[in-house]
Amino acid sequence: MRAGPRPGTGGYRRLGTDAEGNAYIAVAGHEDECVTDTMDALRTLIRDIKAGKAGHLL
Repeated sequence: MRAGPRPGTGGYRRLGTDAEGNAYIAVAGHEDECVTDTMDALRTLIRDIKAGKAGHLL
């Protein structure tokens, strides 16, 4: 899944799962430098973003 570029960064965000089934968030093209957590944590993050709770991060 890709999200649009954050203003001033020029990069798309990439959300996905790694070989071990963990969720990750990275800048597309730099997946080796990512934040990894559980799928439940990723689901919670996505729900919070959709609910408007994380606008300051976008």
